[in-house]
Amino acid sequence: MLEVLSPAGSGDALVAAVQNGADAVYLGGGSFNARMNAKNFTEEQLRQSVSYCHVRGVKVYLTLNTLVLDRELQAASQCVLEAQRAGVDAILVQDLGVLQMVRQVAPDMPIHASTQMAVHDLNGVRKAAELGCSRVVLARELGRDQIAMICQNSPIEVEVFVHGALCMCYSGQCYLSAMIGRRSGNRGQCAQPCRMSYGFDRSENRYPLSLKDNCLVAYLQELSAMGVACVKIEGRMKRAEYVAITTRIYKDAVQGRPVTTEQLRALKKVFSRQGFTDGYYRNRTGQNMFGVRQEETPDRTLLAQARATYENRESQRVPLTVHMQVRANMATELSVWDSEDRSVTIQGPVPEAAVNRPLTQEGLMDRLGKTGGTPYYMQHAFLDVEEGLSLSASTVNTMRRDALSRLSALRGKVREARTGTFSPPTVYAAPAGGTVFTVSVQAPEQITESLLRFRPAVLYMPISMVLSGHPNVTAALSSLPVCAVLPRVIWDGQWDSIIRQLGLIRSMGVQSVLVGNLGHIDPVLRSGLQVRGDFGLNVFNSGSANVYAAMGLASLTPSFELTLPQIRDLSKPVPMELIAYGRLPLMITENCVIHSRTGSCTCGSGRTSLIDRTGSSFPLLRDGDTCRNVLYNSRKLYWADRLDKLRELGLWGLRLSFTTENTQQMDAVLREHLTGGVFDPGVSTRGLYLRGVE
Repeated sequence: MLEVLSPAGSGDALVAAVQNGADAVYLGGGSFNARMNAKNFTEEQLRQSVSYCHVRGVKVYLTLNTLVLDRELQAASQCVLEAQRAGVDAILVQDLGVLQMVRQVAPDMPIHASTQMAVHDLNGVRKAAELGCSRVVLARELGRDQIAMICQNSPIEVEVFVHGALCMCYSGQCYLSAMIGRRSGNRGQCAQPCRMSYGFDRSENRYPLSLKDNCLVAYLQELSAMGVACVKIEGRMKRAEYVAITTRIYKDAVQGRPVTTEQLRALKKVFSRQGFTDGYYRNRTGQNMFGVRQEETPDRTLLAQARATYENRESQRVPLTVHMQVRANMATELSVWDSEDRSVTIQGPVPEAAVNRPLTQEGLMDRLGKTGGTPYYMQHAFLDVEEGLSLSASTVNTMRRDALSRLSALRGKVREARTGTFSPPTVYAAPAGGTVFTVSVQAPEQITESLLRFRPAVLYMPISMVLSGHPNVTAALSSLPVCAVLPRVIWDGQWDSIIRQLGLIRSMGVQSVLVGNLGHIDPVLRSGLQVRGDFGLNVFNSGSANVYAAMGLASLTPSFELTLPQIRDLSKPVPMELIAYGRLPLMITENCVIHSRTGSCTCGSGRTSLIDRTGSSFPLLRDGDTCRNVLYNSRKLYWADRLDKLRELGLWGLRLSFTTENTQQMDAVLREHLTGGVFDPGVSTRGLYLRGVE
């Protein structure tokens, strides 16, 4: 049966989830989880919470799913050890450096690949399994066919997000909040700028990035049949009543009870954004998926009913098998077993001969079944009661209470597990050599004579552009090292075409491919091509850099959320390049924003921008030749006047990333990077290289 996984952003929410049928809860502890503003748990609270859950047959997963700096890895390792001491059942991670650290200090701890890893295809699932994950949380954008195919072929458990807030961007790939206000979603500090209003090209005040909440309660039996192991409810920032209501409704549906109109109404009342959507699951993206949170008067009756399901209440959810022997001249004996074969045996007094009313099996059954106020209920009973004997009700009650108390202690006991010692990742010095320029372009027209004369060490262009046959591309192929860029998102149904394209570009002399997702690495390597790592891999610490290098990557691009000193101190087991110029990509969206606005997809022609409340314009472009959108920053990253600072970082390359520039603008930028330029704060930004993120 599907595991129902509920959010526990507070102690009350945890109790609400457990008392309403959750099979597992996920919670944060310390400073390394994707909901830093939730009421995260201290070590003592974590220990108590895990014990509370385990007694009631509920698993506890700790979220450690943020990007972590080198200087933070030691503290993060202590969080892992605390979690292991508390008896946590698994840890969710995003950062491969953190994953490597968990393997070091808690080698027996199950690891779940967070949705922040942006795993969206079978290749990514297999790579997560190879890295030691026992479960993967799939990207929320996947449809039912993609989920079914992955489940049929996955070597590890698959978890699917079924209810709650949807990010417009693929999780782990959003940098909008960080770039606008230093509050990084990858660091658990997202300010949710996608929920703000934007205009299209200086007109229309809309909410083109605000999706309705997901709701797949109608499809749980279908997901179970696919082989999904776990369904996840979002909401660690939401109130305990929300957790109670959503958990109970989803648990009922998993158990096969039809979802009622009243239940759907309750889901909407407790939290929604103009209703719900199942658009991704049904592969029906578009305007119907969008909505905003509207202020409503809380339904106090509904909330009170929800609180009544968990406040001062204990649901009997743990089945027990009971055996009791009452025989003359022998000490009474009571044994209880749970479904995991943990057992407790209690001895009581020798029964007396009955004077008036002898003890019967029915009477004993009634007394043993009085388990109210405990997590237990009597599922099976085997009673051996000799006739003509008497045993007081208080004696039976005391034996029952003692047995259940001892069983609770046994169920809440932390199992011993191996621990290891954290060893900071090796910091490799940068390979010898100077710093070169690399260039990325989006269109053949951007391959100018000036660019060819500039002679970048690598010219990046979308793989579809490499194969376009355009004369400018042909000229570049004959004179420069060209690296093809894969789309950051490739669903399984697209891989056959991509593999053919990889074979074609190899025959054209292209030797390397730039990838921005974990799942794209092995298919490229199997095609006989060199792999370069892009910013989407979120290399944030030396551990993750070393892990990717061990996979065979030829170069890496550190996260542009790092500061210059952090980049300088990063391990460089392979050559590293920094994005030094251009509009930084802030979002990649499965929903075509342009199609949602107009009803037709024209994202491949012309240019569309979103205008925020300050008047800043954020261009929208296609991701390669797909219908996915990339939202770019309003201001261009610029360091041409301070290249000396970048050349001190031990980097192999400085990438000039051209997106919306015309040929004249490109030529000017190239010239400035050779002869020097002037920083204009009105149109340019230093990015986060000086400011960093929270």
